[in-house]
Amino acid sequence: MQTFTGLRATCILMFAALCLGACASGPPQDGPRGDWGKAPRPRPPEEGEPGGPPRRARPQVFISPAGEPFRAEPGAPYPVAAWFAGADANHDGALMRDEFVADALRFFDKIDNDHNGVIDGFEVSIYETKVAPEILQGFQGEGGGRGAQGGRSGGGRRGGRGGPPSGGGGGFPGGLGFAGQDDGPSGGGRRRGGGGGMMGGMLQGATPYSLLAEPEPVMASDGDFDRRITRAEATKAAKARFALLDTDGDGRLRLADLPRTPVQARLEGPRPEGKPRR
Repeated sequence: MQTFTGLRATCILMFAALCLGACASGPPQDGPRGDWGKAPRPRPPEEGEPGGPPRRARPQVFISPAGEPFRAEPGAPYPVAAWFAGADANHDGALMRDEFVADALRFFDKIDNDHNGVIDGFEVSIYETKVAPEILQGFQGEGGGRGAQGGRSGGGRRGGRGGPPSGGGGGFPGGLGFAGQDDGPSGGGRRRGGGGGMMGGMLQGATPYSLLAEPEPVMASDGDFDRRITRAEATKAAKARFALLDTDGDGRLRLADLPRTPVQARLEGPRPEGKPRR
């Protein structure tokens, strides 16, 4: 009996000693930092913010009427020139309709990974995530935040899908027109089909980088809306796009007569009155 009583007393004394030790050591610590109960540490400033590293210039992006991305380093000529030079097969400085269509079909074959003559949903997903991720990433405007577009695009297969480029409505507000440039293809600020590729005043998908207001140019070629694009549909879409850009109807496009993309217009700024288009 005395042994049990002594053991009990010893346990009580040990418990009391542990409690006194905990009180003497102050509040409990949260890991090795000992910052429990303190205000959270401020996040480090990001690029371009006061006290942060300088903002890195981002590559310039152009997305062709068929949906092919072209990129150039900051300070280089805007990459619409690279697309035009490649599409102008005979290098005569004018892009004929046959050359325009051939360039579109060349890119169609590049996206058609299994070469069965049809671009399906899997191939569209690869295009949107691997080939032209700018369509889903959102437009990075000046200041580093989401600019004319925030978050995922309204184009493509994920809601708000663009319709065929017939100039008559498609699947996005206002119908297909030019992408909101400050100097439309006629040179006097005129725009056709206004509002295409815009939602609530925000440019969607590929529209900031494109000549035409198509948020997702590959899916916009799906004329019968079956979520599959055939070569025949791609050919028809290319002819319709050429007709939209050929505003004077002479059957040829010249680099100097093309509209500027919204991103290009932002980079280059407004043109003085009377200054040539390029």
